[in-house]
Amino acid sequence: MATNVTDRFLRYVVIDTQSDAASATQPSTEKQKNLGRLLVEELLAIGLSDAHLDEHGYVYATIPANTAKSNVPVICFCAHMDTAPDFSGTGVKPQILRNYQGGDIRLPGDTSQIIRVADYPVLEDMIGHDIVTSDGTTLLGADDKAGIAEIMAAAEILINSPDIQHGAIRILFTTDEEIGRGVDKVDLAKLGAEFGYTMDGETAGTVEDETFSADGVEIAIKGVAIHPGFAYGKMENAIRIAGAIIARLPQDMAPETTRDRDGFIHPTGVSGVMEKAHLSFIVRDFTENGLKEKEALLERITREVLGEYQGSSYTLTVKEQYRNMKLVLDKHPEIAEYALEAVRRAGMTPVRGSIRGGTDGSRLSFMGLPCANIFAGGHAFHSPLEFVSRQDMEKAVRTIIELARIWEERA
Repeated sequence: MATNVTDRFLRYVVIDTQSDAASATQPSTEKQKNLGRLLVEELLAIGLSDAHLDEHGYVYATIPANTAKSNVPVICFCAHMDTAPDFSGTGVKPQILRNYQGGDIRLPGDTSQIIRVADYPVLEDMIGHDIVTSDGTTLLGADDKAGIAEIMAAAEILINSPDIQHGAIRILFTTDEEIGRGVDKVDLAKLGAEFGYTMDGETAGTVEDETFSADGVEIAIKGVAIHPGFAYGKMENAIRIAGAIIARLPQDMAPETTRDRDGFIHPTGVSGVMEKAHLSFIVRDFTENGLKEKEALLERITREVLGEYQGSSYTLTVKEQYRNMKLVLDKHPEIAEYALEAVRRAGMTPVRGSIRGGTDGSRLSFMGLPCANIFAGGHAFHSPLEFVSRQDMEKAVRTIIELARIWEERA
C-alpha cells in the first residue's frame, strides 16, 4: 500500500488540471480530462469494469458488493481532479523529503519559498515521515490529487481482498470544484449512492461535517463621467466610489483577521473606469443569519457611500454558492460517526471539525447525497508551499477501507 498510494499521487500531480473560472464550459478546461482518462484506464485495470469518463469530465466507477447482506447502503467516495487557479499548476516537479527530521523546509526550485514550522506546526507530528512538496515554482496538487490517489489505492485493495466485506461502493471524481462548479452536472441517479464522503480535508484524523455557508455578491456602480478639466462639482468617479466602499469594510471582518467560527466579507475583484465600476465579493458564515447580516452590512455601506454621490447609482446582486452541510448531516448522524470510528480503527485519534470553506460535499448534501468530508493529508493548499506526508495518505487509505467495513457491519 505504501508504494501504491504515493506512486499514484506522484503520477497524478504532474498532469496539469487547473480549472478556469472565466471559462463557460464544463469542464472549464479540457486538460482536466487528461487525468480523467488516466484514472479510467487504471480503474479498468484493477477490475472496475463500469469505469468511464462522461462528457463533463466526471469519472464514475463501482466497486461491486462482496457481502451476502442485501441491505448495506451504497456509499460514494468523491474527490476532485482540478487544481486551484490561485497559483500555477503547470510543470509540477514533486520532491520527496524522506525521513523528515524536523526544521523548516526550503524548496529547491525557488529558495525563497520556505515551509516554516512556525507557520505549519503540524510538521512537528511528521518526524520520520516522507514529505512530498513541489519545487516551489508551482502548487503541488495535493488538493485534491491526494484524495484521488487514496480512493484509487483503497479501491485496488478492496477489489483484491475478498475477506474485507463491504457493500457496493461508488467512486466519483469531479471537475471544477475549485471554481464552485464541481457538481453542477453530476448525475445522482446514475451515481446511485445513498451517502457519501469527499476525501478533501487536511490534517490526518479529521472528519468534517460542517462548512461555511457561502454567497457571492456583485456590485455594479454607475458614476458621472465628464472631462477632468471641467469636472468641478460635476464628476462622480466610479473608481473612487468603489474604493470608498472597500475602505469602509470592517477590518475585523476580513479573511486575514478572522478564524475559528468567524465569518467574513472578502473583496475578490475590482475593475472600473470613471463612468462605471464593478466589485466582486464572497461572503462566508457558518449560519444563515450571519450570512444575511453580512450581506445587509455590505448593502448598507454601499448605500451610505452612494448617498454622497447624488448623480450615481448602483445595483447589488447576491448569488447563492453553497450552504452549511451540517443542516443535512445532522439528520444522518451515522455518516460522521462511522467515519470517526474508521479513523479510530485506522490508528488515529479522531477529530471532528468544521471547514472554513466548502467542498463538493456541501452541494451534494443539499442535492440529496448527504456527504461528510474526510482528511486527505495535504496542507498549505492553493500555494507553492503545499505538502503532504506519505504516511498520512496511507492512513487515509486505511480509513476508507475501515469505513467500507463499518457500513457493512452495521447494516
